[in-house]
Amino acid sequence: MTGSPASTIDDAEVARFSALAAEWWDESGKFRPLHRFNPARLAYIRETVLKRFGRDVKARRPFEGLRLLDIGCGGGLLSEPMARLGFAVLGADASEKNVKTASAHAAEQGLEIDYRATTAEALAEAGERFDVILNMEVIEHVADKALFLKSCAAMLKPGGIMIVATLNRTMKAWALAIVGAEYVLGWLPRGTHEWAKFVTPAELRDALAGTGLSVEELVGLAYNPISDQWKRSSDTDVNYMMAATKAA
Repeated sequence: MTGSPASTIDDAEVARFSALAAEWWDESGKFRPLHRFNPARLAYIRETVLKRFGRDVKARRPFEGLRLLDIGCGGGLLSEPMARLGFAVLGADASEKNVKTASAHAAEQGLEIDYRATTAEALAEAGERFDVILNMEVIEHVADKALFLKSCAAMLKPGGIMIVATLNRTMKAWALAIVGAEYVLGWLPRGTHEWAKFVTPAELRDALAGTGLSVEELVGLAYNPISDQWKRSSDTDVNYMMAATKAA
């Protein structure tokens, strides 16, 4: 069952992640893959946004004065490091349980993050605007991809940047991200991903162009089983990130 036609919410997806809400910050639990994934994502986000806004690479909080939306924030695994880097962060998620977990953890860390149980379209309708939008591993879980991207693009300020991360719809992604990660290695609960919902880079590029954003960069992410680390790669067959900007 999915949400209404004018909604990005996929009720089944929200229920699936809500059931795991208490486990977001357990680095050895069901979200261990995301914790291992995070350093590569964070390095790319920091580097890309520093370049976009011409901020000081050596500054401890280089993004003071910039507002960031972490859409589909889950338990706050990206929201918290973004807040530490100086962003004014709004973390949004359709799951109230995720938002409660994220809020509680941020409070424990002494971080001020504006967490809300809401959707991209509701935020856009309310007139929210951001310099940076993180759209990380979310689009493959929403019910209406076009509405989702249109809503996100509408919230991006002129000169702003949105970073989208998702899974490519290839047989390699099916073999590694679903069969391997969910069924063989047990890294993720079975049913976490549906291959048919994956998005190819060409599809994402076209969709973003339709919202008025310009794609600046496409990078892949690859896992090294020997070092148990993720790193940037030219291989976009499984995981990839795309940076898109709005004209100033």
